Amino acid sequence: MNLYPIDAGNFKLDGGAMFGVVPKSIWQRTNPADSNNMIDLATRCLLVEDGNRLTLIDTGMGNKQDDKFFGYYYLWGALNIDKSLAKYGFHRDDITDVLLTHLHFDHCGGCIQWNKDRTGYEPAFKNAKFWTNKKHWEWATKPNVREAPSFRKENLSPMEISGQLHFVGVDEGSTLVKTNLGFDVMLVDGHTEKQMLPIIKYKGKTGVYVADLVPTLGHLPIAYVMGFDVRPLLSLEEKERFLKMAVENDYLLVFGHDAHNEVCSLTQTERGVRHDQTYTFAEVFA
Repeated sequence: MNLYPIDAGNFKLDGGAMFGVVPKSIWQRTNPADSNNMIDLATRCLLVEDGNRLTLIDTGMGNKQDDKFFGYYYLWGALNIDKSLAKYGFHRDDITDVLLTHLHFDHCGGCIQWNKDRTGYEPAFKNAKFWTNKKHWEWATKPNVREAPSFRKENLSPMEISGQLHFVGVDEGSTLVKTNLGFDVMLVDGHTEKQMLPIIKYKGKTGVYVADLVPTLGHLPIAYVMGFDVRPLLSLEEKERFLKMAVENDYLLVFGHDAHNEVCSLTQTERGVRHDQTYTFAEVFA
């Protein structure tokens, strides 16, 4: 098995929304804001090469939306998914599977593109199976008012119409799910229903792609949860349980949204679980 970080692009978002009830005077110490109160964020995906299988975890926003849409997210930097794949000798047509932690547009938008003949939307990974779970799919396709803007029809319908949509089996009451992709996933419900966090064992280490449970290093304190979470009190409980387990098992956290920190180790302190050291991806998963 080989692991590669795939940078799908950087953007900015309101720092207050990203930290909920935590005051700016506190969160800006780790995530400094610009004059518009925006903080730097990434859409860092993860590529798992396992034999003949090439699984991409999340796909970023994609590039099919109009200028007005992207104007809300202050894109910055030159990174994109094709450049990142090419860096490691891959092309999007090589991808056999795409595991989506959840179906918010900044995690799944890159799955679908506007085709070159300008006749409609189509899968951007033509040879891949797209993996979510049935409960989250139903949640996303019949969204609540609060999340509806994040579950965009043009990202979801083409997966189903193409026949490339597949479901990871989830047992009722289970929080740890075995997949056939070479790694397990942990289910969490605070941010959105049945978000899946991949747990990947690699050369004696265990890395967890923490997606929107812990979006950045600055979100490690238990109370620091996003204003976007649909069940923030549940997010607190889930994060506390997860961080306790992560410390006990020496998990390495792989950040999807931290533009400046890729991976961290953890330690227990008097103030709770905090980061021990930060690493580049290559330092721990080469």
